[in-house]
Amino acid sequence: MRVDVEDLSVAIAGARIVEDITVRADSGQLVGLVGPNGSGKSTLLRCVYRALRPAAGTVRLDGADLHAMDVREGARALAALPQESVNEFDFTAAEVVAMGRLPHQKAVARATAADAAACAAALARVGADHLADRGFLTLSGGEKQRVLIARALAQESRVLVLDEPTNHLDIAQQLEVLSLVRGSGLTVLAALHDLNLAAGHCDVLYVIAGGRIVASGPPHEVLTPELLAEVFGVRAHRVPHPESGAPQLLFDRLPAATTTPAAP
Repeated sequence: MRVDVEDLSVAIAGARIVEDITVRADSGQLVGLVGPNGSGKSTLLRCVYRALRPAAGTVRLDGADLHAMDVREGARALAALPQESVNEFDFTAAEVVAMGRLPHQKAVARATAADAAACAAALARVGADHLADRGFLTLSGGEKQRVLIARALAQESRVLVLDEPTNHLDIAQQLEVLSLVRGSGLTVLAALHDLNLAAGHCDVLYVIAGGRIVASGPPHEVLTPELLAEVFGVRAHRVPHPESGAPQLLFDRLPAATTTPAAP
C-alpha cells in the first residue's frame, strides 16, 4: 500500500510546527524521517496515524483520504507504534497482541479461532511466542517492542507507522527490531534518531528541520557531510559498511569559528 502525505501543515497555539510537508512511501518500502529534536517528526507522524488533525494537507493510502475513513477502516489499513506506549494494566503479551484484532471484530463480538490464529502467528513471526503468558510490564524493552510489533502484525494492516522504535533499546535489540520491521513486507514510515541505523535499514530518507523537508532520497545521497553540518551542527566522516556498503557516519564537533584579528 502506498502512502502519500501531501502538503501537510500543523499549527499549535497559532504557530506552524510543520509546514507544507510532502512525503511518499511506496508499497513495501521502509521510509525514514530524520532530523534534530523538535524538528517536527513526531508531529508529522501523529497526523499520519490520526492522533492529530492537520491544519492543511492530506494523508492518502493508495489514493484514499485516510482522515475520511471511519475508525475501523483506517485501523485495518494502518497500525502505529507511538513513541510512548502507555500500558497501566499488566496484560499478558498475548492479550496485548489480541488488541490488534479489535478493528476486525464487531463491538460485542468475542474473539474467534481466526483471531487467535492470527495472534499466535504474529507472536511466532517476531520470535516472541514464548512470551505469550508473560505480563507485559515484566518484559524488557526489546521484548515489549517485539510484542507491540506482533500486535501491529496481528492487526493485518498494510502500513506501519513507528515513532522512534529503537529508543531505550541496546544495540542488538535495535538491529533486531529494525530487521523485523524491514522483513515484515509492510509499508513502513518511521522516525529514527540514530542516523547510522537509518542509513543501514531505510530505502528512502526525508530530513526534517524547522518543520520542513530539507532533503530526501536514498541514504547515500542524503547523508552528506554538508547537510549534516547544516542540519545537525556536526562534522561527519562517511565510511562504507564493510558488508552492506551502506554509508556509516563518524561524528566530530564542528570546529569553533575563527576570526582574523583586524590589522592595527
